[in-house]
Amino acid sequence: MPISWKPEPVMSDIMTVKDEWIDYNGHLNMAYYNVLLDQACDHVFGMLGLGPNYVKERNASFFTAEAHVCYVRELSAGMPVKVGLQLVDFDEKRAHFYEELYHAEEGWLSATSEQLCLHVDMGARKVAPWPEDILANIQSLADAQSSLPRPERAGRHIEIKKKA
Repeated sequence: MPISWKPEPVMSDIMTVKDEWIDYNGHLNMAYYNVLLDQACDHVFGMLGLGPNYVKERNASFFTAEAHVCYVRELSAGMPVKVGLQLVDFDEKRAHFYEELYHAEEGWLSATSEQLCLHVDMGARKVAPWPEDILANIQSLADAQSSLPRPERAGRHIEIKKKA
């Protein structure tokens, strides 16, 4: 039976920026933004039925094919953070997610990430269709979030705009 979702981004638990993640510039190293965002994504994928046992039980998994991170505001050691995740789109083999990383107490945006995940048959190491039950869970999330606007930062690309 598909999960019942709220019509809002799925929020992660509160996480804390660790001292050892701070770089020589005195702020959170860019790699650890991805750790926080990935942990939040794993939480939602677990809710969809794609947790750690999924690989063992079905010999399938999901891989990130593309990701785009925007660093909006610095984070420092000890800061509490949380991530909101929104499903932007999906099809029979792929899911496009968007995440926003926030300071958990003050509410300001620190970073955004969007990624395209592929469902993979681990035996063949090839992209494969989602199983029916997982697809039903993804559809349930899409239905719940259907009234949400497309995130403003979704679909961005990198370029240096030249002056005319």
